[in-house]
Amino acid sequence: MPVGQFDLFGGAPEPAAKPSAKAADHRAPRRGDSDRAVPPAAQDSHLAGLGAALPQGVHLGTSSWSFPGWSGLVYEGSHSEVKLSRQGLGAYAAHPLLRTVGIDRTFYAPMAEADFRRYANQARAVAPEFRFLVKAPMLFTGPRLRSDDGQWTDNPAFLSAALATAQFVQPATQGLGDSCGPLVFQFPPLGPRFTRAPQRFADALAEFLLALPRLYGSAFYAVEVRDQELLTDDYLAALCAGGATHCIAIHARMPPAATQGRFWRDAGRLPLVVRWSLHSGMKYEEAKERYAPFNALVDEDPEGREQVAVLIAEAVRREIAAYIIVNNKAEGSAPLTIHKLADRLVQRS
Repeated sequence: MPVGQFDLFGGAPEPAAKPSAKAADHRAPRRGDSDRAVPPAAQDSHLAGLGAALPQGVHLGTSSWSFPGWSGLVYEGSHSEVKLSRQGLGAYAAHPLLRTVGIDRTFYAPMAEADFRRYANQARAVAPEFRFLVKAPMLFTGPRLRSDDGQWTDNPAFLSAALATAQFVQPATQGLGDSCGPLVFQFPPLGPRFTRAPQRFADALAEFLLALPRLYGSAFYAVEVRDQELLTDDYLAALCAGGATHCIAIHARMPPAATQGRFWRDAGRLPLVVRWSLHSGMKYEEAKERYAPFNALVDEDPEGREQVAVLIAEAVRREIAAYIIVNNKAEGSAPLTIHKLADRLVQRS
C-alpha cells in the first residue's frame, strides 16, 4: 500500500501525491555527470573571520542546499535547482559558516547507502569536519497510512526498529561514515490517540529506541515531535533509556526553544540539536510564497535567534557539540539567518 503524505504542520492530511519538489531537493549526483562543478561564492574577510571564531563543535547549516536564490550568498553564478542538487554540495561545504546540512529527502523515501556515500565524498573533499543531519523516513514515524483511494489504515511499519535499522540507520551510517551526525526521527502531529495519553507514546518510543543499534563516532539519535502534549517526564525518560536526545523544533506548534531546552539538557551529554523550521505564526506554504527566492531576510526574529544563541553558548560551556539547522522559512534566507546567528555568538563570547 503506498505511503500517504503526512501533514507536518497540523492541518488535515492530504492524499498521497507525486513526490514534491522538496522531496527531490537532494537528488544524488549521477555518475558520469559532465556538468562543471558549481563554484562557491566569494566571501569577504568578515565572514571568514566569523567562521574562524566559531568553536569547532558548533555546526551551523541549512535544511537543504539546492536553492538558485542563494547565488552570491553560497554559490557563484546562476545555477538550476537540479544542477545545485547534483553539483552544489561541495560549494556549500566551502562556505565559512556552513558546517552541516540536513538531508530531508529521506523523510519521503529511504535512500541507498551509495547515495549517502556520494554526498559525504562531495563535502569531505573541501571540509573534512563537515557533518550531515539525516531525517528518518516518515514510514517509521507516522502511525497512519493513506492509500490512493483515500482509505486510512494503521501503519504496520510505525516504530518498527527492524525496518528502521535496515532501511535507514545502516545505509546512513555506513554511507556517511565519519560524516554522519544526528539521525532524527521526526514525528508528525500524532492525533488524540497519543496526545490524550502521552505515556502511550513514551512507552512505544522507549521500546523502539532500545531496539535500534548502538551508534559510534559522531552519529547519534534525536527525536523531534510536533505535539507539545508529548513533552512529558515520561518522554524524557524514554529518551534517556534509549540514548537519544530531544531535537528542539522551532515551530508554531511547539513551545519556545528555551522551554524545550530542558529535554536536551536533562537527557545527558548528547549534542544539542535545533531545527528552526518556520517563522512564528506562519503556515509553511504561506512562508514559502512570501520568502522566495530566499535571498533576503524578510521577517527577522531576533528573540528566537537569541534563544538559539543562548542554547549554543550553553553547549559550548559544557563542551558539547551543537547542530543548528535553519530553514529558509524561518526568516526568509537560511544563509543570512546563520550569518546573523554567528555574529551574535561571537558577540556573546
